[in-house]
Amino acid sequence: MSSDLIEALTALEKDKGISKEVLLDALEAALISAYKRNFDQAQNVRVAINEGLGQIKVYARKEVAEAVEDKNLQISLEQAKSLNAHYQIGDTVEIEVTPRNFGRIAAQTAKQVVTQRVREAERGVIYSEFIDRADDIMTGIVQRIDHRFIYVDLGRVEALLPQSEQMPNETYHPHDRIKVYLTKVEDAKKGPMITVSRTHPGLLKRLFELEVPEIYDGTVEVKSISREAGDRSKIAVHAEDPAVDAVGACVGQKGARVQTIVDELKGEKIDIVRWSEDPVIYVANALSPSKVIKVLVHEEEKATTVIVPDYQLSLAIGKRGQNARLAAKLTGWKIDIKSESEAEELGLFDEESASESPETGIEDQAAEESAEIETDKSPDNEQD
Repeated sequence: MSSDLIEALTALEKDKGISKEVLLDALEAALISAYKRNFDQAQNVRVAINEGLGQIKVYARKEVAEAVEDKNLQISLEQAKSLNAHYQIGDTVEIEVTPRNFGRIAAQTAKQVVTQRVREAERGVIYSEFIDRADDIMTGIVQRIDHRFIYVDLGRVEALLPQSEQMPNETYHPHDRIKVYLTKVEDAKKGPMITVSRTHPGLLKRLFELEVPEIYDGTVEVKSISREAGDRSKIAVHAEDPAVDAVGACVGQKGARVQTIVDELKGEKIDIVRWSEDPVIYVANALSPSKVIKVLVHEEEKATTVIVPDYQLSLAIGKRGQNARLAAKLTGWKIDIKSESEAEELGLFDEESASESPETGIEDQAAEESAEIETDKSPDNEQD
């Protein structure tokens, strides 16, 4: 073997990040297999590679035995002492058995095995790289599409975008560049299997981290997200520093920051609301863009009754109940919406809220503490 092979292994280590020791181990295993196959040998052998000289030597390993039963695996004490007087019964003797033309045959035979080991090692490197990227966002290129998956090229690996994780308002074409959220990284036999999503709420959070520096550096915290991908989402944000406008930071100047995210999600409407530890304020904010007159809190059931003006009932509930459903997911509270006239009939204005937070001024505060971003101004707030 020439030193060129050692140089090639060194280059592979630099280019692909695969340890040369791993490659040498694979090469030794391949050469042992080549020796036994090509020279019809069943004996126990060891291959030694001299990196400096680029030389390969094969040694037969035999146990010193009192009575030799298998010449391929054993050697008599007398023969062993002829090699070295210090050998005793049970010792292992190594005898060089390198064939004259072994280098050429071994190189040909080992090529496929080494290539396979390199692929396996490279898959391990890729898996280690991507397992740390789980729950992160990446930009990929659509490669091909079938009835089950969209195959997205992430650079060193191809990820799977299942139909269930595709946005219903999007049409995908080969060579499209899309941002995806890594939901699962598995170490499969054929290499890392990565599943990505366009519908996961985590995608929305990562997009805001990319576009809003205050979220990325922790000044503004994303408290909760509820999402019906491709249609509408709600995101609750909070800043510990009262001088920081959490909602304004997410919206950006003239809505520039959130509009970038809306464009990435192909027009998905996004309601940005201010989080509050007070459920009265938080639930009222979450029902944005509708106005809220009063919120009655039932702590034991973790439920609320929300009273809205009669003309705002459809808006508060939303099309097919979407606004109320998203608000409930966002806050973690059950929400029962009543119109003002219905609440008067039921005597709800006489009930006291389980929270001691002020009930007056909810309309104004909720309006100030929330922002709705949408690109489609067509009415979608009628109750079905």
